[in-house]
Amino acid sequence: MAFESINALLAMGGHGPYVWTSYGAFLLVLSALVIWSVWQRRLVIEQARWHQRVARVQQQKAAGRQEFSN
Repeated sequence: MAFESINALLAMGGHGPYVWTSYGAFLLVLSALVIWSVWQRRLVIEQARWHQRVARVQQQKAAGRQEFSN
Protein backbone atom coordinates (compact mmCIF):
# COMPACT_ATOMS: atom_id res chain seq x y z
CA MET A 1 0.00 0.00 0.00
CA ALA A 2 1.29 3.48 -0.81
CA PHE A 3 0.31 4.98 2.56
CA GLU A 4 1.04 3.59 6.01
CA SER A 5 -2.31 4.59 7.51
CA ILE A 6 -5.58 6.33 6.76
CA ASN A 7 -4.23 9.52 8.34
CA ALA A 8 -1.23 9.40 5.99
CA LEU A 9 -3.61 8.95 3.07
CA LEU A 10 -5.67 11.95 4.13
CA ALA A 11 -2.58 14.11 4.80
CA MET A 12 -0.80 13.06 1.56
CA GLY A 13 2.52 14.41 2.74
CA GLY A 14 1.10 17.84 3.54
CA HIS A 15 -0.74 18.16 0.21
CA GLY A 16 -3.95 16.58 1.46
CA PRO A 17 -6.01 19.76 1.85
CA TYR A 18 -5.31 20.77 -1.76
CA VAL A 19 -5.91 17.31 -3.16
CA TRP A 20 -9.15 16.70 -1.25
CA THR A 21 -10.41 20.20 -2.03
CA SER A 22 -9.79 19.50 -5.71
CA TYR A 23 -11.66 16.19 -5.50
CA GLY A 24 -14.52 17.93 -3.68
CA ALA A 25 -14.72 20.71 -6.27
CA PHE A 26 -14.69 18.13 -9.07
CA LEU A 27 -17.53 16.15 -7.49
CA LEU A 28 -19.51 19.33 -6.86
CA VAL A 29 -19.18 20.47 -10.47
CA LEU A 30 -19.92 16.98 -11.81
CA SER A 31 -23.02 16.70 -9.60
CA ALA A 32 -24.22 20.14 -10.70
CA LEU A 33 -23.74 19.15 -14.35
CA VAL A 34 -25.76 15.95 -13.90
CA ILE A 35 -28.56 17.78 -12.07
CA TRP A 36 -28.63 20.57 -14.69
CA SER A 37 -28.70 18.01 -17.53
CA VAL A 38 -31.64 16.14 -15.98
CA TRP A 39 -33.49 19.44 -15.43
CA GLN A 40 -32.84 20.56 -19.02
CA ARG A 41 -34.02 17.21 -20.38
CA ARG A 42 -37.29 17.48 -18.47
CA LEU A 43 -37.74 21.04 -19.68
CA VAL A 44 -37.20 20.05 -23.32
CA ILE A 45 -39.67 17.17 -22.99
CA GLU A 46 -42.28 19.49 -21.44
CA GLN A 47 -41.80 22.01 -24.24
CA ALA A 48 -42.11 19.31 -26.90
CA ARG A 49 -45.34 18.06 -25.32
CA TRP A 50 -46.69 21.63 -25.19
CA HIS A 51 -45.87 22.18 -28.87
CA GLN A 52 -47.58 18.89 -29.74
CA ARG A 53 -50.70 19.98 -27.85
CA VAL A 54 -50.74 23.36 -29.60
CA ALA A 55 -50.33 21.70 -33.01
CA ARG A 56 -53.11 19.22 -32.22
CA VAL A 57 -55.50 22.01 -31.18
CA GLN A 58 -54.66 24.00 -34.32
CA GLN A 59 -55.30 20.94 -36.49
CA GLN A 60 -58.64 20.35 -34.77
CA LYS A 61 -59.64 23.98 -35.29
CA ALA A 62 -58.61 23.81 -38.95
CA ALA A 63 -60.56 20.57 -39.42
CA GLY A 64 -63.60 22.15 -37.75
CA ARG A 65 -63.47 25.16 -40.07
CA GLN A 66 -63.24 22.91 -43.13
CA GLU A 67 -66.37 20.99 -42.08
CA PHE A 68 -68.42 24.17 -41.83
CA SER A 69 -67.09 25.67 -45.07
CA ASN A 70 -68.45 22.81 -47.21
